[in-house]
Amino acid sequence: MAPATVYRNATVFTGDAAIPPRESFAVQEGRILAVGDLATVRGAAGSDAREIDLGGAFAAPGITEGHAHMLMLGEALSKVQLRDAATVGEVQERIAAALAAQPDAQRVTGVSWRFDIFAEGERPTAAMLDAVVADVPVLLDANDLHSCWVNTAALEAMGITRDTPDPVGGEIVRDERGEATGFLLETAAVKYAWGYLDRVASDADRDRYLATAFDAYVATGVTGASEMSFGHADLAAYRRVLDRDGRLPFPVNAHWLLTASGDLETDLAEVAEVARLRDEVAAQYGDAWLRIVGVKFILDGVIDACTAAMRAPYANGALPGPIWEREFALPVAVAADAAGLQFALHAIGDEASTIALDMVQECIRVNGPDAHRRPRVEHLESVADDTIARMAALGVTASMQPVHCDPAVLDNWQAVLGDERADGGFPWHKFRDAGVRLALGTDAPTAPHEAADNLFIALTAKSALERERAAYHPERVFGPEEAVEAFTLGTAYATKRDHEAGRIAAGYRAHVVVWAANPLTDAPETLLGSSARLTLVDGEVAYRAAE
Repeated sequence: MAPATVYRNATVFTGDAAIPPRESFAVQEGRILAVGDLATVRGAAGSDAREIDLGGAFAAPGITEGHAHMLMLGEALSKVQLRDAATVGEVQERIAAALAAQPDAQRVTGVSWRFDIFAEGERPTAAMLDAVVADVPVLLDANDLHSCWVNTAALEAMGITRDTPDPVGGEIVRDERGEATGFLLETAAVKYAWGYLDRVASDADRDRYLATAFDAYVATGVTGASEMSFGHADLAAYRRVLDRDGRLPFPVNAHWLLTASGDLETDLAEVAEVARLRDEVAAQYGDAWLRIVGVKFILDGVIDACTAAMRAPYANGALPGPIWEREFALPVAVAADAAGLQFALHAIGDEASTIALDMVQECIRVNGPDAHRRPRVEHLESVADDTIARMAALGVTASMQPVHCDPAVLDNWQAVLGDERADGGFPWHKFRDAGVRLALGTDAPTAPHEAADNLFIALTAKSALERERAAYHPERVFGPEEAVEAFTLGTAYATKRDHEAGRIAAGYRAHVVVWAANPLTDAPETLLGSSARLTLVDGEVAYRAAE
């Protein structure tokens, strides 16, 4: 057996907010051997152990990213970045500059434009992009990744004409003549824009995207992820890594993205195929690194685009329905649950989260109680008090993303709601008070992936993007210990890996992050822009910051 390694002189947060920090821990053959005071840890490690002095740094269980889109993140990091573009003109300048820098590019892609760059009542159009790039396709994902802004060349490349039908749960926005305007909403963006980009991407492209995402995450202290948009192309990319290396850079728990077809038999057949693939992957690779743990339903859209399903109309009078109607959502959820597939339910509007809990309740009614079910609802941006109470009663995890309520991205969000709902969003405190389990993540690339900035917002409700912004309802914020727990043990619980991850405890896999800033004692501002000093995955160095 290889000698142990003792990490000493640290503030060691074990993953449990109720346990005071320890001063050291030991690792041996990929597992935590001991944690506690230095004498106890040295005694467990033995006389041949080597020791590493962490210089008083803060150590915690590695973060399990609560909601990720791995290939999309890797791809997004190579796109034109538009989150801080303040006007349409600035977007146009960046797109034109990107093509000028690479004049032989076959297309221009961008990500993270914000709705508040448009005047009231104005929407993205192809003409705005044609004015600067007319001869190659331009495809720009919105900040929330629920809509896409494209130019005329992209419409032609995607094959969209006046006769192209809207998919279930989506819209090709059209003008008064019935012509596509260059704005694709919800499943229209997925089917046409993402479908086109998927067709033109090579396996080498996807392998690069995946590697980029892993590298970006380990640098911020992530040692596990909940993949929330898994499909055939993703599975093929992961298989190539596993076949080559026998492992991944860190464990990934994948939720297969189900697409609402409007036909129950088609939906049920997809669930059966996911269950088959889950078993095939487990038989071939085991589940230490990749596990198809469940399915994901996108029940509604987003508030910024007025596509989230709400109980009451938006300020403009719109009241869209859900993407998954109950007549399809409930029986498909029951089938997935019966097959042992955990489900993650994207629900941003208060009506969508009501449907989500109806799905959970129906599974309990039909399939019976199951302590291992662990359903989770994603986002919960505008949620009713009665829903929070139901979540507590049903044992549903709230998977939320502090970076989604960075005050810098809330202007349009608040404006389209236009009433008291604009000041009642993201009610973390109500979930905590009700005893609902919380799992925190970023939903990258819909928001920045950096863990420390995400933690800063959880602790302050302030902006990591625009420091001068006032906090958005700071009464909601987390205490430091409970925030770090929600990023570590909370997310490990939600992924059903809390028996091996989310804690620094004897027998657990040695997934550990060491930060220079101490979120328990330092001013939260010290977290901004910081990264991991050291990231361990199974005790091996996955990332070390330059000295």
